[in-house]
Amino acid sequence: FNFFSWFGIHLCEQSIYGSFRIELNFHKEIKFDLTKLENRILDNAVLPSLDDPCGRFLNYRDFIECGETQQRTGILNLPKRPESYGAINALATMVLDLVIEEYGMIKLTYGFSSPELSRVIMARIAPKIDQHSACELSRQSMPICSRQGAAVDFIVEDESMLEVAQWIAKHCEFDRLYYYGDDRPVHVSAGPENNGAIVLMK
Repeated sequence: FNFFSWFGIHLCEQSIYGSFRIELNFHKEIKFDLTKLENRILDNAVLPSLDDPCGRFLNYRDFIECGETQQRTGILNLPKRPESYGAINALATMVLDLVIEEYGMIKLTYGFSSPELSRVIMARIAPKIDQHSACELSRQSMPICSRQGAAVDFIVEDESMLEVAQWIAKHCEFDRLYYYGDDRPVHVSAGPENNGAIVLMK
């Protein structure tokens, strides 16, 4: 869409009720393409450093370099969109901070997954629905995961993960929680919908 810039705003004719008539004067020769402007803003956005805090106890590096495949391959696994960093931070703030306060430090086993990383993970992932891709876009500029938000798998060592999952369900706002077993990591996500859905995985 093309929008004309305004030259100025003038307040005219104050009424007895204190309201104003607003007069806008436009310069038609000055135009902005808002789509291009938005893209320029995003392209020049300052993304967080990996070592910047993400929530109160973790940093972004914890979410990006935690997976076994990423550590083994050394694939550069970076979010490209500011929205992805925001979603990861929201997950840390809304869920993980509360879990750490209750149970102590957690161990992240699978966090953010870029398209490059997803292509080399051999099994048990579903990028279109699992939210590990956060708010990243495909090559066709469409969301990789339509649910948006962000997801992480984690375990609290020496704790019953059934108890941890039940505690999250009772005390946290989340989108989806996948429970795999009492001694296995849980998957938890936060996103725009935050449905609070719990799935028992086999």
